Amino acid sequence: MVIEGVPEKMLAAQVVEFNKPYKIDTVPTPTSLSEHDLLLKVKVASLCHTDGMVSAGIMGTKLPCTASHEGCGEVVALGSSVKEFNVGDRVMAGLPMHRCGHCPDCLGPDELKHYCPNLKGHVGVTIDGAFAEYMVVDGREGSKIPDGVSYATAAPMACAGITIWGGLVRAGLKAGETVALVGAGGGLGHLGCQFARAMGLQVVGIDARDEGLELAKSSGAQVVIDARLGKEKAVEEVKKVTNGMGVDSTVTISDAPDAAALGCAITKMHGTMIQIAQPPEISIPFDELIFRDIRVHGSLISSRNEAQRMLDFVAEHNITVKTNAFFGLKEIPHLVELAHSGKMAGKGVIIVDEDEISRVKQRRGINSWLNNLEQWYLALAQTNVAQKISVNLSSDT
Repeated sequence: MVIEGVPEKMLAAQVVEFNKPYKIDTVPTPTSLSEHDLLLKVKVASLCHTDGMVSAGIMGTKLPCTASHEGCGEVVALGSSVKEFNVGDRVMAGLPMHRCGHCPDCLGPDELKHYCPNLKGHVGVTIDGAFAEYMVVDGREGSKIPDGVSYATAAPMACAGITIWGGLVRAGLKAGETVALVGAGGGLGHLGCQFARAMGLQVVGIDARDEGLELAKSSGAQVVIDARLGKEKAVEEVKKVTNGMGVDSTVTISDAPDAAALGCAITKMHGTMIQIAQPPEISIPFDELIFRDIRVHGSLISSRNEAQRMLDFVAEHNITVKTNAFFGLKEIPHLVELAHSGKMAGKGVIIVDEDEISRVKQRRGINSWLNNLEQWYLALAQTNVAQKISVNLSSDT
């Protein structure tokens, strides 16, 4: 199938061997679309913790597979049955691909549809993903990106955003109640802090890195606790700000071995701990579950409708993503190196499209100019104040 304006070859970063670096090479551009599919010209793609699990062979991926399940772009071609999108639309890719449509999850409540056990796979996990110039996504799972939300913001929302959003929704809290985020200063955590605050919740952010603690605080957490102080100290600090009760619910994002146990310990009796992190094993002391009646609820991304609600919420409340941007697919090794260093604050993104690279660099230039102008204005104002003080002192003498 030849699609006008789409090249036969494209650049992509693929997992070709487990536990080895991505291979960045030219591959055939996907042009075979099913009736519900969209072909996106990828604008921005981002790196997620799960990408490391894919590279390690944990997710059962058949190789080769183009990496990244956090992508967005512009529609350049449509399957024959697609009605909700048009060529030129800005779309955030959904992860599920080709749900069966007839299993109990597909026929059940909206919040369970993405659990379909018969789907073809997940984009960037078991099916080619967004670290490429073009990608195929299921049009029934994609979401329109609202005006005012940039591609660099939308890409991390495809997994990090919708995962923490789904966790907060499942926590079922009301405005004024308190949520704790264990791992509050990471890619998901800093989005969770902003979402929770905009929902009217009180936020306790817990992290074990200086960079994470700083990011959690700047993202809206009213109370920030260093997990390195230990479980007992963390519980003590939480009880100080919750009238001795503990938080109403906790969302555990960190995959540290003791993170789930900490998440339960800081949660009030009969409260809920939402488990998002995916460590090899989850260990929780029996007394948390039995004697304190802590309920543990697993949470995996969310539905297409929730994804659209999340993007609209991002636009309405000006939710921002702390990004570490790299320009072009060939820069992926440097992004991975930064991510593995443990020093990255926020999300690492790849600006894939040349036009988008130019726009981002232009915006950066404008922002730099505005920042310099602001600094000049502040310096001038301070000089004028100093001169006025000097004149006043001279008059007094």
